[in-house]
Amino acid sequence: MRVISGTARGRRLKEPADYNIRPTTDKVKESIFNIIQFEIEGRRVLDLFAGTGQLGIEALSRGADSCVFVDESGAAIKIIGENIKTCGFEKQSQVLRSDALSAIARLGKFDVILLDPPYDTQLLSKVIEKIIEIDILKVNGIILCESRAETVLPEVAAPYAVRKEYKYGKIKLTLYTREDDR
Repeated sequence: MRVISGTARGRRLKEPADYNIRPTTDKVKESIFNIIQFEIEGRRVLDLFAGTGQLGIEALSRGADSCVFVDESGAAIKIIGENIKTCGFEKQSQVLRSDALSAIARLGKFDVILLDPPYDTQLLSKVIEKIIEIDILKVNGIILCESRAETVLPEVAAPYAVRKEYKYGKIKLTLYTREDDR
């Protein structure tokens, strides 16, 4: 696992010893950042269900202003901290050990939210609904979700919208946006 592009390009990131944490593959990570490449620079990012922190670190490497990493696993938090240090992003990073639903209620607004929860749970739908309910996505912001290809995600009402779905074999990436609600 490595940083694909930007200021930390090529840096190797620590991976979990066991597979309670499921890191996004480099192929899918590259696809994610091809989709959102023009939405990163200067933005505030939330890497929810951060795992190894690789998605948030990739965003920082590509010019994001800051990133909040959230995971409820102590092992994940340790790996995230080590990976942030390896890449030199300590000043732009905040790492929080918390469950996703309670964390998003107290973190403020974000330009980009990256969601990659454990696949066989209902967490993704619950988190999307909570994000919309408390409205933590800034106007013109994006949410990018990784899930199994067959996962059905919630429909949303304006000013939120599902913009596009991308399928990569057994994996689906779903892009939500928040438009100006005027």
